[in-house]
Amino acid sequence: MTAPGNAPVWPWEAPLQGRLKASPEDFRVEELPATLPDGAGEHLWLEIEKRGLNTEDVAVWIARSAGVGRGAVSYAGRKDRHAVTRQWFSVACAPEVDSASWAVPKPGEAIAADAWLRVCRHARHARKLRTGHLAGNRFTLRLRELEGDGDMAEQVLERIRAGGVPAYFGEQRFGHANRERAYDWLGGGRRPRGRNQRSLLLSAARAELFNAVLAERVRRGDWDRILPGERVNLDGTGSVFTAESVDAELEARAARLDVHPTGPLWGRGDPGTGGEVRELEDAVAAQHEVLVRGLEAEGLKAARRALRLVPRSMEWEWETSRVLRLQLELGPGEYATSVVEALMRTSAGE
Repeated sequence: MTAPGNAPVWPWEAPLQGRLKASPEDFRVEELPATLPDGAGEHLWLEIEKRGLNTEDVAVWIARSAGVGRGAVSYAGRKDRHAVTRQWFSVACAPEVDSASWAVPKPGEAIAADAWLRVCRHARHARKLRTGHLAGNRFTLRLRELEGDGDMAEQVLERIRAGGVPAYFGEQRFGHANRERAYDWLGGGRRPRGRNQRSLLLSAARAELFNAVLAERVRRGDWDRILPGERVNLDGTGSVFTAESVDAELEARAARLDVHPTGPLWGRGDPGTGGEVRELEDAVAAQHEVLVRGLEAEGLKAARRALRLVPRSMEWEWETSRVLRLQLELGPGEYATSVVEALMRTSAGE
């Protein structure tokens, strides 16, 4: 079984080696909103583009600018610091609060010398923006200093577009040492400071367990197949059902990408799996007993996540023999780095 922090296991050898995020401009993310503000209400929604800042940095700036507590600010999902990203925030504030008068921090002042942010648009809405309330994300990535087998890279790209990749949680999910902090806390160590840090550590713990299960399924060669006793995800939805047995029709649906096998987001309650799927997941859980017990003690409810990530759209262009531009559209909670890592080993220090 995977030890804490082990690298993901992939079903094929990456044909390329290169650099991701040689600069933040090489990793661009545009959040695709599930809802747009309608112009009236107690919540001010803001679409913000940022560079060199994480989502929490921006949330703190919004709260200070609006003269409210940090808890009044919300967002649908976190975005990477080492990127140029665009996403929506909402803040509960008085009707007279107008973001047009806010002082945007300048590089070298309250933020790093190469960081910036700007408000792209804003409007009022009756409801706040809730975690996970987004349609997806659109990515434009540049992979640089590439070396390797270009012909094989084309085959892998086509394979990913047609059949997806293992849906590992990316390193962004674990942040700076959050995996280690989660083990420490849930093993009886120091509790996190505040609700936001608690949420980050619980997310890291769940991701660690999910990735360990997925890595074992990849080793077995059945990460993209439905097994008897599987909890099966309907593509593009949060709906799952149990496959007591697997017939030709269900195998065909999985091959068409209509349904996907799932892994555990650990918490209280029966996971609903059976047979060898349950045995595998229980064996992984036994290797991570501290996380399992801690997540249950914290009251999280068991849930499922698809083991397979299939890009909604995927295009690429070789700008030079050593630079590849990759454009992806992914669903909520899916990581572009899973696609990149299945294609390319990153250079040391990446």
